[in-house]
Amino acid sequence: MSAPTTTALTIPGLVTDAAKLWPDDLATIDGDLHLTFAQLEQRMLETAAAFVAAGLKPGERVGLWGPNSAAWMIACLGIQAAGGVMVPLNTRFKGGEVQFALAKAKAIMAVAAPEFLGVRHADIVRGLDLPLLRKTVDLSGDGWQAFIAGASAADRKEAEARLAALKPEDLCDIMFTSGTTGEPKGVLSAHGQTVKTARLWAKATSFGYRDRFLLLWPYFHSAGYKAGWVVCMAMGGAALPEPVLDGPKLLERVERDKATFMPGPPTLFQTLLAMPDRKPGALDSVRVSVTGAASVGPSLIEAIQNDLGVPTVLTGYGLTECSGTATMSSVGDPPETIVNTAGKAIEGVEVEIMDDDLNIVPRGETGEVMIRGISVMIGYLDDPEATKATITPDGWLHSGDIGFMDEQGYVAITDRKKEMFITGGFNVYPAEVERMLIAHPAIFQVAVVGIPDERMGEVCCVYVVPKEGMTIEEDELIAWSRERMANYKVPRKVVVCDSLPTTPTGKVQKFKLPV
Repeated sequence: MSAPTTTALTIPGLVTDAAKLWPDDLATIDGDLHLTFAQLEQRMLETAAAFVAAGLKPGERVGLWGPNSAAWMIACLGIQAAGGVMVPLNTRFKGGEVQFALAKAKAIMAVAAPEFLGVRHADIVRGLDLPLLRKTVDLSGDGWQAFIAGASAADRKEAEARLAALKPEDLCDIMFTSGTTGEPKGVLSAHGQTVKTARLWAKATSFGYRDRFLLLWPYFHSAGYKAGWVVCMAMGGAALPEPVLDGPKLLERVERDKATFMPGPPTLFQTLLAMPDRKPGALDSVRVSVTGAASVGPSLIEAIQNDLGVPTVLTGYGLTECSGTATMSSVGDPPETIVNTAGKAIEGVEVEIMDDDLNIVPRGETGEVMIRGISVMIGYLDDPEATKATITPDGWLHSGDIGFMDEQGYVAITDRKKEMFITGGFNVYPAEVERMLIAHPAIFQVAVVGIPDERMGEVCCVYVVPKEGMTIEEDELIAWSRERMANYKVPRKVVVCDSLPTTPTGKVQKFKLPV
């Protein structure tokens, strides 16, 4: 259905536009909560006023830690409408990982879920050593209501003034990603580039007015946030947040709320296909699925179309450093194209394959995937050297991925970012996991690689050399890891070795590790 379009170039501005264009259309459905765009605008402004009342100044950073929900989106919009910068945190993070991100971002406030999957996120934040953190707010319940109630009419007026003054070039978020060195880096993005990229993503995927977007993609990730609910705000669609993958509940949700877009990792579709009691026609409302982030075969794409009844399946490619979006397949592409390529550059983004001297290589030849356009980040937080090494003087972003491009412009990724692998849709950087594992009292040397897994794509395998006179048990090391790192980083297999193959300079030669 065609409709007038938003013109705002800030994320909160999209909500203001949407409230004028489609005041009575649904902006989000979260359980029993149904919010129209007009209602969402009011929630956004009252939340922005509360942040003003709490002392947030324009440009200051606020951590946001919780599951997909309307509350998460409202908190983010309130932070940004008040001129703040949102720092999303992975719900699978442990305390040390959260402390690193909030300290690195110099966050002065945090909003965290009182509890999610048995973890009390807000209490964890309150127990961290963060001298700059002035306040931690519960994302829901009495703590959130008290926070909202703290705003005055003057605070509301100030919030409205800040929203009106917000500019496209203002920083909207700092999203932490891990470089190949394993040290997490904060990616800086502006409002304007985020909003423009969201509109281009919508155009590439056919998302439009009154589409209903089932968002299993995490809100703390570029996919669920920038290619998710921000797209809904820009186009007049409804965001349907889902915090966890539960096959039966997911099917009920699709049928009840008439979802039309249902992206997710291959594990989502494998789970649904494996359900013996799946109700026929449960996905009849879904017209588009987007998958990727792990290896898939043509048979899975065909099964999504034929067995699940989803007519259009797309795949794409992107990095946090380019707003999560660089390429996308096209509606009507055959399964072989979806499986063997990552699509072609979306409008507004250039993608080329280059050699080490930054020369564009002929079509079909292998080189590094380079990206340029509005989606490319401003740079890395407090790291000009890393920024300079990642973005060329003329604006090309080094992806670190190796691939080739065919005559039609479709890109195939042949090697992932150096040693990075993907577990269930999450990037795992071996150096980061190794840095955490080396703190184990019995480990002398460690190497991490990804090994194939039928359900998760790849999982973490650890090769360890014990310290002299000490032993390492697989179950013990896995349990130790679960207490200290996000679940997707936790080793699934432990191989104890007498030594690891190394170069003369001591670098582990992972290709020589026994399979």
